[in-house]
Amino acid sequence: MSPGDDQGYSDYMETGHTRTRLPETDPYGGAPRRPNRSSSRSLVTVVGVVVLLIAAIAFANRGGDSSSDDASAKTDKPASSMTSASGTRPVDSRTAGVPTGFAHTEQGAQSAASNYAVALGSTGMFNKDSRHTLLQLLYTPEAAVRLQNTMDQAYSTDFLATMGLDAAGNAPKGNTFVSRVIPVGTTVRQYSADSAKVAVWYVGLIGMAGSTSTDPVTSSWKTWTFDLRWSDGDWRIDSETQQDGPAPVPGDDKAATSDEISKAIEEYGGFTYAR
Repeated sequence: MSPGDDQGYSDYMETGHTRTRLPETDPYGGAPRRPNRSSSRSLVTVVGVVVLLIAAIAFANRGGDSSSDDASAKTDKPASSMTSASGTRPVDSRTAGVPTGFAHTEQGAQSAASNYAVALGSTGMFNKDSRHTLLQLLYTPEAAVRLQNTMDQAYSTDFLATMGLDAAGNAPKGNTFVSRVIPVGTTVRQYSADSAKVAVWYVGLIGMAGSTSTDPVTSSWKTWTFDLRWSDGDWRIDSETQQDGPAPVPGDDKAATSDEISKAIEEYGGFTYAR
């Protein structure tokens, strides 16, 4: 939940060969959608970069050479182990509901980045008290001091209102506000004993599910890159950036109703992510 971001979330771009099937009835009760979602999405993107604080990103190449003849091929293709799960449990402890106490290793840094993205992309960022708790927990002391006022300004009452929330970050009665980050994978761009740069590729969900909502829950694909520092016995965020994509072509899926989305959010919990 770095300030930033939805997670900044953005709408899908239209393509000439992709069909999107909507339900026979308006999933959000027939209420007209806002004529222009780009402004609110752009604002959410700013919050994701500046507060939570976002061209395709090339994945780091760690493939080894087996001979001089195929050296160039090896450097162009990542080793298969880069995308395989380790199967190692990341942590056994939590602080304020967030996994903490990651290993002082490259794998530990990747696990930390994944779980921090989930926390910084949650609804907790829209409440001042929980946002401050996350800031103190996930960022280095210097970054926390530097970002707190910026975060509070970004998550202003006016911004919350554009998301359909009250000043405390609460959704209207009968509605469910959705903000989630679901990591798809991670890669290490740089690593040393006391610092790491880890990119997290994720799909984000954001919007309001409810019969009166004019801002339905939508999905977007982002890459969130964290500069981590080993501080006080754990990996902590020193800075971060986000960028769009890489995004797959949208499938021919039928959009769920607001009730179905609300029920899914209540029934399906998240995970502790491990590299």
